[in-house]
Amino acid sequence: MADPSSYRPRPGDIPDCPGVYRFRDEHRRVIYVGKAKSLRQRLANYFQELAGLHPRTRSMVTTAASVEWTVVSTEVEALQLEYSWIKEYDPRFNVKYRDDKSYPYLAVTMSEQYPRVQVMRGHKKKGVRYFGPYAHAWAIRDTVDLLLRVFPVRTCSAGVFKNARRTGRPCLLGYIGKCAAPCVGRISEEDHRDLAEEFCDFMTGRTGTYLRRLEQRMAQAAEELEYERAARLRDDIGALRKAMEKNAVVLADATDADLVAVAEDELEAAVQIFHVRGGRVRGQRGWVTDKVEEITTGALVEHALQQLYGEESGDAVPKEVLVPALPDPVEPVQEWLAVRRGSNVSLRVPQRGDKRALMETVQRNALQALALHKTKRASDLTTRSRALEEIAEALDLDSAPLRIECYDISHFQGDDVVASMVVFEDGLQRKGEYRRFQIRGFRGQDDVRSMHEVITRRFRRYLAEKEKTGEWADGAPELSDGGTDGDASNLTGSLTEDDGRPRRFAYPPQLVVVDGGQPQVAAARRALDELGIDDIAVCGLAKRLEEVWLPGEDDPIVLPRTSEGLYLLQRVRDEAHRFAIAYQRAKRSQRIRSSPLDDVAGLGETRKQALIKHFGSVKKLRSATIDQICEVPGIGRKTAETIAVALARTAPAAPAVNTATGEIMDDVEDGESGTTTGTPGEPVPTGAPDE
Repeated sequence: MADPSSYRPRPGDIPDCPGVYRFRDEHRRVIYVGKAKSLRQRLANYFQELAGLHPRTRSMVTTAASVEWTVVSTEVEALQLEYSWIKEYDPRFNVKYRDDKSYPYLAVTMSEQYPRVQVMRGHKKKGVRYFGPYAHAWAIRDTVDLLLRVFPVRTCSAGVFKNARRTGRPCLLGYIGKCAAPCVGRISEEDHRDLAEEFCDFMTGRTGTYLRRLEQRMAQAAEELEYERAARLRDDIGALRKAMEKNAVVLADATDADLVAVAEDELEAAVQIFHVRGGRVRGQRGWVTDKVEEITTGALVEHALQQLYGEESGDAVPKEVLVPALPDPVEPVQEWLAVRRGSNVSLRVPQRGDKRALMETVQRNALQALALHKTKRASDLTTRSRALEEIAEALDLDSAPLRIECYDISHFQGDDVVASMVVFEDGLQRKGEYRRFQIRGFRGQDDVRSMHEVITRRFRRYLAEKEKTGEWADGAPELSDGGTDGDASNLTGSLTEDDGRPRRFAYPPQLVVVDGGQPQVAAARRALDELGIDDIAVCGLAKRLEEVWLPGEDDPIVLPRTSEGLYLLQRVRDEAHRFAIAYQRAKRSQRIRSSPLDDVAGLGETRKQALIKHFGSVKKLRSATIDQICEVPGIGRKTAETIAVALARTAPAAPAVNTATGEIMDDVEDGESGTTTGTPGEPVPTGAPDE
């Protein structure tokens, strides 16, 4: 008996939206299929205390070994997909099949002389058109009752039909206009069959023709002042519209198609395939693959098609294959599919309608699969342990690097040079330990010098913390950073502050990772050597070929693309890159929005706006006299003198240039109006002080 907690997904991993879920046993057999308005809430009900569960539910969850789900758009989609999977898998714990019941269909017996509309269950018969399935028989009867107003097809049994022919009197439906009464000759056999064909056409989705026809007849009746007939036609139109419940999972006209969706990021791609046969989702499959090269979505689709149909032939290759992007070129792939099938195959991107809606559902499942894969891969203890062991083995470390710090440099054409430090402990992010730095030792663009400065400042702080806690041995070199990184004089002899929080730089990493190649790695190692630190390993990860560089080595280490160790290093590097860019963009936006008036003491935002509004620009304000400044409402003489002195000390900024046209904008200085003239950056993450 399995313990449900052993395979219970985390609540945050389960989407809070409609869907269908499947429980599987240890042999991967589906033992239960269910639907839910909210997958998160419904699945939480199965993972309660066993004593509080219904005996049947308790037996199911202890037999299962895993649970998985598929996201859909609406509850109607969930209902249809639930039935499709119940019929396909015949799960032992589903009530319908245990009770030997099947879902009902709306059937039209086209093989009979006078076709009949009825509810049918069980095996399908030859010469009968089937529509559905439906969840309940009453749902079919409600639909038929609505449609009989417009398509009065026979619905009576054979006995009732024969009795009506014998007596020459129709049944009640014939009297109230919901049956054309072929039993008494009110309609010919051919016309009744045409009526049944129209009924089937409407049920297969060809609804526009009949609606337009009824609307035209209604308008004509109104023009002829036959308002009662127009009202009846209006009610018929309403009945048809009510019966036209759209469903993105069930495609019209018994479509056979495969829908392929791709969700991707820089490192991985998730492919999801829905197999639609006879208009219903018959199956689903998917996988996640590493992107071993820079590849387009169309190329990913091409690889997916090869894997799907490489060993298939005949009807296993459907008539239609719907994809998010076409391979380039598309003709060879389309021809290859046609050879596999033995006839033409339509390979296209759906643009509108039900197929487009279903493609969006498949796409949501692909996104969910990718997110779930990343969450599982990052949070799984066994996987993280293997990743750390692989890194230790590749870098020849004495032990697994339980704390990894990664550094990245970011700038905008040499301006606003900043750096980031991110921390991973035991393979997981520690966002409270993230730090960011402004490069202060020099101006301009030099990633190597910037990396040296950041590593020096970070580990000088570490040594200072170590000295304060009493861990630093006597005779250690005196540490000084020129006040760059703040004052540590209030530190006590422990690794935590007075409130119990860990000190910002008290813990050393076992591994320092830098975003870059051999030059950046050499700069980081040199900074550590200058501080006398020799027990911290250093490596670099070059993004172009994902090579791992070590200090003093002429050749990089190339880890396998499927390596968990490389995957962890990539996540660390990408997180440092993201954090650095966010900080750099925020600083750039702040600089663009700055104004010389910001340095004037006591001058608030309201009066700054009044000055700019009065003079038009800071340039004109700088050339104004004190008396002219005093003319601005709210500005006294003393304040005007302060403004004049502050602007006189501020050197005029370079003229602004329109980057699109190259035009020099003489009358506007950058930042004069206090508005952003560039692209706003991403918000700076909280909890990460500027070091």
